[in-house]
This record gives sequence, structure tokens and C-alpha cells, in this order.
Amino acid sequence: MKWLFMVFVVLYALALFLLAVGTFGWFGQEQDPLSGVFLMPLGLPWNILGDRLGLGGPLLAILSPAINAAILYWLWKR
Repeated sequence: MKWLFMVFVVLYALALFLLAVGTFGWFGQEQDPLSGVFLMPLGLPWNILGDRLGLGGPLLAILSPAINAAILYWLWKR
């Protein structure tokens, strides 16, 4: 379970980095409104539940994968 948690955290960090690059135009990249698309599958189902509760927005997309990371960490340490 440790390797699954580590892979998830690396993918989460990479998706956050790509969001920052696309949002702020780092490294000569054009600003792209779809730069956060890689966070969406990592945050399922929490981003869908939050959207249905009216909590949609960039903060929900950024923090939803953290819930899954916390669950994986709990399963690893259990």
C-alpha cells in the first residue's frame, strides 16, 4: 500500500505543478484554462460531490485529491 500512496502523491504533485505552469505561464508556456484537467481524475469522487453541493471552484479541484491521499495514507498505516 505504501507504493500506491507514493505514486498517488507524485502524480498529485505533478498535476499541481502543471496547473501552476499553465496558470502563470511559466517556462514560456501560454496561459491555459485547462491546465488543471489532470487534477480532476485524482480528486474523484470528491470533486463531483462538492460540485453538487454548490462548492465548485478552483479550491475544490486543488484540494479534492488531498482527501484521496489522506485515505490512502490511512489505509497504508492501518
